[in-house]
Amino acid sequence: MKDPLENWLEELLEKHEGEQMTDKQSRILRAAVEVFAEKGYSGAATSEIAQRAGVAEGTIFRHYRTKKDLLYSIVAPFVARLIEPFVLRGLYPLIDKPHATFEGFVRGLLDNRIAFAEKNIKVIRILLQEVPFHPELREQFLSKVADRVLQKMSRVVNHYREQGQIVDLPALTTIRMVGSTLFGYLLVRFLLAPKEWNDAQEREATIQFILHGISRKD
Repeated sequence: MKDPLENWLEELLEKHEGEQMTDKQSRILRAAVEVFAEKGYSGAATSEIAQRAGVAEGTIFRHYRTKKDLLYSIVAPFVARLIEPFVLRGLYPLIDKPHATFEGFVRGLLDNRIAFAEKNIKVIRILLQEVPFHPELREQFLSKVADRVLQKMSRVVNHYREQGQIVDLPALTTIRMVGSTLFGYLLVRFLLAPKEWNDAQEREATIQFILHGISRKD
């Protein structure tokens, strides 16, 4: 079975809008994504990228004047183009056909994103490390992902609110509170988790916090 990063890289290459890439360019792309994922933009060295790609460092600079040019000219356009299908893969079915109860929906949403993160942690690191600090990627994320997710999630929130399962708050407020809580759990679990981490306990505490915070109390 292929590594998830390898599958993503193959998809990334296929999305190059028909432009033919040389074997060296493909190897540079693969190496760049791997190094950026492992060390972030600031910690990545073009010498290591060249070594992993099996090319001379000068080969990279013949095409890209600086490391930032490499990120923007190779990695960033592909990441931007694939942000929507990559980040939202497997999520739409859950929000298009929500669970009968709000609690069931929250549990399903958390399980869905845990499974996604476990399979794609390297690429997630690239997105987390680079999107906040590169305006081009941030704008792509907001236009291709955030707007569509907000529209769909708003319908889900309104559905549970109309049924009286959650309190009467603006949909965006509810999404912000639930989303930030779930994201905080995922961030700590996959990137910052301390040695003493009881995942079952932390997961349930996260769910109960969301339920007690926005569930309607009669």
